[in-house]
Amino acid sequence: MIEKLTGRSFLTLLNYTTEEIQKLLNLAGELKAKKHAGIVFEPLKGKNIVLLFEKDSTRTRCAFQAGGNDLGMNVTYLGPTGSQMGKKESIKDTARVLGRMYDGIEYRGYKQETVEILAEYSNVPVWNGLTDLYHPTQILADFLTIIEKFGNLKGINFSYFGDARNNMGNSLMIGAAKMGMNFTAVAPKELWPNEDLVKKCREIAKETNASINLTENVEEGAKSADVIYTDVWVSMGEPEHVWKERIDKLYPYQINKKVMELAGKDSIFMHCLPAFHNRDTIIGEDIYNKFNLPALEVTEEVFESSQSVVFDEAENRLHTIKAVMYATLGDDK
Repeated sequence: MIEKLTGRSFLTLLNYTTEEIQKLLNLAGELKAKKHAGIVFEPLKGKNIVLLFEKDSTRTRCAFQAGGNDLGMNVTYLGPTGSQMGKKESIKDTARVLGRMYDGIEYRGYKQETVEILAEYSNVPVWNGLTDLYHPTQILADFLTIIEKFGNLKGINFSYFGDARNNMGNSLMIGAAKMGMNFTAVAPKELWPNEDLVKKCREIAKETNASINLTENVEEGAKSADVIYTDVWVSMGEPEHVWKERIDKLYPYQINKKVMELAGKDSIFMHCLPAFHNRDTIIGEDIYNKFNLPALEVTEEVFESSQSVVFDEAENRLHTIKAVMYATLGDDK
């Protein structure tokens, strides 16, 4: 039985059942169809939400802001210097203040603990736009994209290349286990997901007939994959020696033409963006000058290929985030 989603926070997919995740995906598909048909749908008119960002973003901010506006809501954005949270005011106090002014709170920042505290003390739905451990709204967008390309999630062979212990590796593994997908982390052993989380996901996978696999072998990870997924190798702001160490470890796991050929012509390439696939950015050019590499986690050839669905994913951030807000703030029946 699917519980009502109204009033609930969205902090990690661990807190949602397979049926509830599917419900959000179905709702996202309906909202996308309305948007593409030009149908104005403002069921949350008069509500107010706040976007609390400790880390800058393009897709997450725009999806929450445009999505909130689409649903009829008033949206306030507080950037990295826009509030006193954690500086002059505790997270608990900030939560209690914002909870009296707003109907919902989005948080994007550093610690999972922060978004958990906001949810506990605000008494309104709180949505995780990214923390150190999880990125659940991105996973909904990814899964909606896979459904659009393959018609289903169950039984999909999903391979994640790169740093599999980060928030994306964690969240994709959880989501795959919940939705009956065969998840493979393809990474150096020291960058495999946390053992306790792997164990938990394997327990979930038993109930959904999914599988959780870990390998250092690129050919093994790519062969017969329906989805090849990767993410950036280094977070912004980390010192140069970290970049060199991470590039040395992960360069063998770059997604290139050979990897996609191992997967097969019907496979798709996914990336949550931004991606270092060429020299057309300040950081991309800096990487080239320092390491003599024109691309990092994915080559330009793959990124711009017909198998790449990265911009479908990016658009689907809007529709899936709208579904989360509507389901948790609206009249969920």
